[in-house]
Amino acid sequence: MTPIPGPAHWLHLDWVLIAISAWLAVALLGLFTLRRLTLVARVLFPAGGVIALVLFALALGAAFGTPEVATLPLGLPGLPFHLRLDSLSAFFLMVIAGASAGVSAFAAGYFRKGEGTPAGLLCFEYHVFLASMALVVLADDAYAFMVMWETMALSSFFLVIANHRIPEIRRAGYLYLLVAHIGAIGILLCFGVLQANTGDYSFANMRAQQHTPFWASVAFLLALFGFGAKAGLVPLHVWLPEAHPAAPSPVSALMSGVMLKTAVYGVLRVTFDLLQVQVWWWGVILLGLGLASALFGVVFAAAQVDMKRLLAYSSIENIGLLFAAIGLAVLFSAYGMKPMAALALTAALYHAASHAFFKSLLFVGTGAVLHATGERSLGRLGGLIRYMPWVGWLTLIGALACAGLPPLGGFVSEWLLLQSFLFTPGLPSSSLNMLIPVVAALIALVSALSGYVMVKFFGVVFLGRPREEALANAHDAGAWERLGMLWLVAGCVLLGLLPIQFIALIDPVTRQLAGAGLGTTVAAGGWLLIPVTVERASYGPVIFLLGVATGSVLAWLLVRGLYHGRSRRSPAWDCGFPWQTARMQDTAEGFGQPIRQIFEPFFRMERELPSPFDAQPRYRVAIGDHFWHWIYLPVAAAVERVSRWIGLLQQGRISVYLIYSFLTLIAVLLVVMR
Repeated sequence: MTPIPGPAHWLHLDWVLIAISAWLAVALLGLFTLRRLTLVARVLFPAGGVIALVLFALALGAAFGTPEVATLPLGLPGLPFHLRLDSLSAFFLMVIAGASAGVSAFAAGYFRKGEGTPAGLLCFEYHVFLASMALVVLADDAYAFMVMWETMALSSFFLVIANHRIPEIRRAGYLYLLVAHIGAIGILLCFGVLQANTGDYSFANMRAQQHTPFWASVAFLLALFGFGAKAGLVPLHVWLPEAHPAAPSPVSALMSGVMLKTAVYGVLRVTFDLLQVQVWWWGVILLGLGLASALFGVVFAAAQVDMKRLLAYSSIENIGLLFAAIGLAVLFSAYGMKPMAALALTAALYHAASHAFFKSLLFVGTGAVLHATGERSLGRLGGLIRYMPWVGWLTLIGALACAGLPPLGGFVSEWLLLQSFLFTPGLPSSSLNMLIPVVAALIALVSALSGYVMVKFFGVVFLGRPREEALANAHDAGAWERLGMLWLVAGCVLLGLLPIQFIALIDPVTRQLAGAGLGTTVAAGGWLLIPVTVERASYGPVIFLLGVATGSVLAWLLVRGLYHGRSRRSPAWDCGFPWQTARMQDTAEGFGQPIRQIFEPFFRMERELPSPFDAQPRYRVAIGDHFWHWIYLPVAAAVERVSRWIGLLQQGRISVYLIYSFLTLIAVLLVVMR
């Protein structure tokens, strides 16, 4: 790193690097305590959470500062690592550190013997994963970026296959690694285009290049492919519902809540920072892919009967909304509508932070349920809120935030996104003005279906009667797990109650990327969130909360006044059935059946009809993904055929191999002589 004289003159970037180095130190300590579970769980993971809090505070301080750069004498000769801390990287550092602090505290109580990998090795992989994500958003050249990107992919791969003795988990890990490396090829080619044949792969050089619209579009499409594979955009989403159920729950929380945001960061960095031009049809592509991913994800989530697969498809839906917001920002920016571009970017960044907290909370909640019951299938759960009240009530906050209900953070981000669409009639293109309202209506549909999915998730798992007798032995979360969940709940609540203050943190980012911000307009609204003008729209989360509280108190007083404080206990109305059982309540399959019927073309349905001769006839429906049969299976078959043809070259005879070498040498000489 470039030396800076005197501790008093150290910059934010220096302290950020020290914090990241502390994560790496914790990772190395894990290697020296491979099987000392108590030390790893009670010391190293909490230490990682404390470091995350320090990094969050440092990133918060750097959000309003000027960009800082550093050069690390690492890597290859002549290729040092260039790092840069600006408003965009500081914001995503806050997201990474803020969510990982809660996940690390939860992990301190979650990891135990029987995870398939020694606790110390899990600690090493976990903290290398955290450090690599932080360094991805700090990298300021293609070499450092790709090294950190691959480190992030490899460390998360080993975390996914922690229980590697199970064949399904190994297959899920292989699929994740395959898609991750295919995406990395697209990112590498994007950087090759951006450096414009100068040989200088620093981001500073890429910013200085003036690309033609053609080459700028090529770079954008390559970036969209590469980062879209990591984000789980349709049709590159297939790894996500396989890897998340395979990984331990804290790892699933980090991958879904945090790692996916590095792909969002990459798209923003390339589109708005490294490229000096935005073309309107880029926004249309982002809108289309984002909307398709959002609708696809929420429809498949509604039909799932596995807790973690349901949340994985829900992540595809939320990433789709994020890319739709980015696409709208590109449209506004291409037509010079900077304030509207800032509004759409604010919605995207707000949703990125909100999703990091509520999706991490939902995944760690499922982890607590999984450890307490040993079940992941919704069809075997139910009534857990009476045995696991801490997990039930805290998970409810995450479900409400994911459903987009006020006064939580998920509502603010989706409300800002819908406000962005209300201003699209100002676009100079009449065809776009006709198309955008349809897109806005579909986003409203996605939001409604997201609420439907969360009702299914929480209701089937925590409400009703237990579907298995063994659920009566379920235990509530421990102290460390509760602490981690409480931190994530605090993030969901504060993002909902303090949108004006959080938009002030986003304002430097939108000014850097779009040349405009909402900070001044929002600050003038007092406690009202006013995106543009108060005549257009406003939202007061504190006023809303006070209204709900006042209404609740008045209702309680009226009930007490009318009934004079008397209460009467009696059995609940049972619809005429005096002996209710768990079989009489709605199942996960039954809850999702209306969605399966309405959106049947989305699914590849495989029905197994019962035989009349079966002693216990059963009707089974398997829901598949069309993209497996349309894209991935044909590609896999083609690769296998080509591999067999290439395998014919291996004759096992040295004379044949010498002929190959001789023919190759002649071909090279002919090319050189030309």
